[in-house]
Amino acid sequence: MTMKRYQQILSLGVTSAIALSAFAAKAGDVDASKAVVTAPLVDPWADTIRPISNPTLFDLAIPQTQIHPLFIHNRMPDTVDTILGKVPVGGDFQVYAMQVEIALNERLSINAVKDGYIDFNPDSTLTTSDGWANIEAGLKYAWLLQPEQGLASNFQLQYEIPTGNADVWQGEGDGILTPSMSVLKLLGKFQVADQFGFRLPIDDSESSVFYNSVHVSYKLTDWLFPLAEVNVFHVMDAGDGSARFPSQVGGLVPAIAKFEGGDLVNLGASNTVSNFVSLALGARVRIPDSPIDLGFAWEFPLTDQDNGLMEDRFTVDMVIRF
Repeated sequence: MTMKRYQQILSLGVTSAIALSAFAAKAGDVDASKAVVTAPLVDPWADTIRPISNPTLFDLAIPQTQIHPLFIHNRMPDTVDTILGKVPVGGDFQVYAMQVEIALNERLSINAVKDGYIDFNPDSTLTTSDGWANIEAGLKYAWLLQPEQGLASNFQLQYEIPTGNADVWQGEGDGILTPSMSVLKLLGKFQVADQFGFRLPIDDSESSVFYNSVHVSYKLTDWLFPLAEVNVFHVMDAGDGSARFPSQVGGLVPAIAKFEGGDLVNLGASNTVSNFVSLALGARVRIPDSPIDLGFAWEFPLTDQDNGLMEDRFTVDMVIRF
């Protein structure tokens, strides 16, 4: 074989090697590009859970689309504090409700936080009754979203419409505005959240209230999140004590009660003198491979239980995310 023939074969081999190398590189680029496109998106907030207690006033700082059915069983103290002394009440009440949040984008959502049906069953003094709760809804805007830091914060504005039944401590006044701010922070397996706000009646007949709720939870496993929550209610400006809720002691409750109604009720009491503080202990359970969380919490007062409508409370709920 001549030298020229060797040179032709060598040239063909080099050309083929270069072509194959270029094709392999091109194929590698295409595969890498495909890998980037088809890689599953990671939700930076996947490990966050919604608080359980104080459900009408305390939720996550992150806008989400979700449905939140819940049930509350609230046992009332044997006696409550009034200007006439200790008055027997006892018994319990139940709340059946459904909250809905629709995220318009990653920062803004519409939030319906209060509705449902109340079954009121006192043992003494007050009248057994049932009826619809007021409706409350508004907007949530996350002004701060830093998923890489596990940090979020939002502003909310809700309006409670007095559409409920007076027999179950609803439907009075001209409504209540509730501006609030919440903060969320993830610290490893811990989640810390806080929300504070103001319950501001449109008229002077109801009480103006400041509240603050704090949540701490721990991701014990992929599906179990034990939690503790504290809720504080402070009356800034008492109501006028005018006759309201006529089926209950002839409408005299606002004039004689020395406490307010906490998260679900605004009595408009004119003689309220005490703060109300409660502690909730419970857990969330995340159903594997589903968008559903279940929750349970037992809540009880840290302040004198006669200064409120809670001896203790059991809350069971479900969060369905979309």
